[in-house]
Amino acid sequence: MTNKKRILSGMRPTGKLHLGHLVGALENWVTLQNDFKNYHLIADYHALTTDLNSSNIYQNSIEMLIDWLAVGLDPEKSPMFRQSQIKEHCELHLIFSMLITSARLERNPTVKDQVRDLNIENISYGHLGYPVLQAADILLYKGEFVPVGDDQVPHVEITREIARRFNQQYGEVFPEPEPRLTIFSRLPGLDGDQKMSKSAGNTILISDDAPTVQKKMRSAVTDPQKIRKGDPGRPEICLVFRYHKKFNPSEVPEIESGCRSGALGCVDCKMKCSNKINEHLNPFIEKRKFYEANPELVLEILNDGENKARLVAQETMNEVRSVMKFG
Repeated sequence: MTNKKRILSGMRPTGKLHLGHLVGALENWVTLQNDFKNYHLIADYHALTTDLNSSNIYQNSIEMLIDWLAVGLDPEKSPMFRQSQIKEHCELHLIFSMLITSARLERNPTVKDQVRDLNIENISYGHLGYPVLQAADILLYKGEFVPVGDDQVPHVEITREIARRFNQQYGEVFPEPEPRLTIFSRLPGLDGDQKMSKSAGNTILISDDAPTVQKKMRSAVTDPQKIRKGDPGRPEICLVFRYHKKFNPSEVPEIESGCRSGALGCVDCKMKCSNKINEHLNPFIEKRKFYEANPELVLEILNDGENKARLVAQETMNEVRSVMKFG
């Protein structure tokens, strides 16, 4: 394990996760844990950048952790831990904040998009500095690769800049991590929006049972010109067809042909897609039930992950203090 390259990835704790998380991150994490030394961060401090109410953060963290375990993250290979319980994140964030200008952070397109999408009138100091705390998260574990969607690449570039600046100023401590793009990085919401989001109400949760998935899929938008069975459709613009590509690849040619000819109606198409999604989710739901029935095991996994992460974080900060002559 010590010879494996390190990866740091994480999510803000928003509770139960949806198919967008599964496709955009979790499947990739599960695959990578066999070839890399993974660390997985429950980014509870980051959650405060868009919502100061912290009353649900702990329970949301547990729900998210259970989903991580249900889809196949192995705590022996991939320690999972809360950011707030490793105090070194804050210390390294403070040091890194001295190495970057506010003007550079204001040019970050990801934060600009968040400000626009969330209608934020006055951005907080902490929100503007989000990528600096993220750099501390990654570099505290000397992450060499960061699995991200294309929208997070600018954050990784800021991390690389900070690592370079620190190394030049004080001495070689940190690698310059490289982004590792997720192949299937985005799954649109059921309403056709480019992002699946619980706040938008356009999600299918990983924990949704079969009737719930079928009900939600019935509301999924399709080609507006295909009103009834027999009408020719345009699968290239149909949201449901995109879901078929992910969850039902073997039948994609048949689905495409039936849609274009009009032989396949939208109701039947959605039912086929629902069945395939349910087949995909069933093993996760069963594992989730196991962890829900054994909450003490979930807490044991979390505590063990935090102990492992803390040792690595302390070792890194000892190096940082040494090269900075703070010993």
